[in-house]
Amino acid sequence: MNFKIYASILLFLILSLNVFGQSIKGTMTSLVGQTVQLEAFKGFKSYTASSAKIGPNGTFELFFSTSDYGMAYIVVKGQKPFLVLLSNESIEIAGEGFNNPLAVQILSGKQNQLFAQYAAEHPKREQALSAWIYLEQLYKLDAVFMNKGQQFNQIQEEISRIQQEDERFLTALPLQSYLRWFLPIRKTVSNVSTIAQQRVQEIPSTLSFFRTLDYSDHKLYKSGLLKDAIEGNFWLIENSGKALDSVNVEMKRAIDAIVGSLLKDETKLNEITDYLFDLLERQSLFQASEYLALKVLNEKSCTINNDLAKQLETYRAMKKGNTAPDIVFPDNAYFSANSHPKKLSQLTNKYTVVVFGASWCPKCKEELPAIAKLYNNWKANGVEVVFVSLDDKKEAFESFAKDFPFISVCDFKKWESPIANDYYVFGTPTIYLLDQQREILLRPISVQQMDAWVDWFLVKGNK
Repeated sequence: MNFKIYASILLFLILSLNVFGQSIKGTMTSLVGQTVQLEAFKGFKSYTASSAKIGPNGTFELFFSTSDYGMAYIVVKGQKPFLVLLSNESIEIAGEGFNNPLAVQILSGKQNQLFAQYAAEHPKREQALSAWIYLEQLYKLDAVFMNKGQQFNQIQEEISRIQQEDERFLTALPLQSYLRWFLPIRKTVSNVSTIAQQRVQEIPSTLSFFRTLDYSDHKLYKSGLLKDAIEGNFWLIENSGKALDSVNVEMKRAIDAIVGSLLKDETKLNEITDYLFDLLERQSLFQASEYLALKVLNEKSCTINNDLAKQLETYRAMKKGNTAPDIVFPDNAYFSANSHPKKLSQLTNKYTVVVFGASWCPKCKEELPAIAKLYNNWKANGVEVVFVSLDDKKEAFESFAKDFPFISVCDFKKWESPIANDYYVFGTPTIYLLDQQREILLRPISVQQMDAWVDWFLVKGNK
């Protein structure tokens, strides 16, 4: 055989081994004929690494490569996802189906066998640990039990034994194995709710654990835990029982830790900042979202993509205390009775609510009619409303806005509207409360919040 041909074949075989890597062989006797997929993780999302049809004998084989290494789910429609570790070992499993994960046998694949063992044992230890900690507090604080020194010592000894048993399992894992890295993080993320409600003494160490995570770590990116780690971190801070000022300080420390670990990887910085900013906005944690926005925008050692930068810039350009841009009303504007100003600065009322929305926005279809019902009361207390529509069709705008009792304007340029760009609008509805000098007083997250402001500061404040 020609040497070049032989070398080419050999190279192809080597590359094929690298591409196809290892496999998962399985036998699921109750799932004959169904499609099975291997869903691997990549950041906040998953992708199909492999798929196969389960044969007449219930057998299947799924292949994965080195680029898939990390955690993954075996997925069959109508069954519970089955979590596996993809590494440099092939795996063999057997059972009837996946709805009872503990009944699935791991026939080969040492790391997956250890994972299955820990998955079966750890929840029992955690359950027992919570019960013993409850008893510890009872014997420590309740006068009925406070003189039971021997029993109290025994309780503490059992708590220590359970904790040490769990720790021994983890430290016995190979030092560089993915499992040794993964299990402590999964354990922490899974226990967040229990820690907040039953084991509050662990809150400081848990928050410290989250702050020491490297959020740029490829292992975390492939773990399926990235979303849970971020959400669990901020949920625990919010539910830690601390005063609001302390909560804000802890959130800033968490943001510093996350952003600091991401500066060496701009792709992940953009992706994770985008997700975190959206999370903080959804949870109405506006001090934290403003801090995140300003921190990332002011960071000189990284590049933020244009869409994210625009989203974050709203907190720098449109924060409380800044002056909002003037708005020139187009000729097609709808005006409330006896009101035909040419621009926003000509309004004579003490306050103005500027609302950005559109007929195609589901939430706007609830919020704008709600404002219309409240408008007379707001107007009587010195609050005008200006609705800026992001519609791009005249018929849609007119049908939506014609019956609103407040000023409604549209330039039919949708997201390219100069008005929307001047106000750094990236979502609908967006609401600003301005005073007579157009100073931004509030960025209400809902009509209810705006109405509560009117009731508290204007109605009750004038009594």
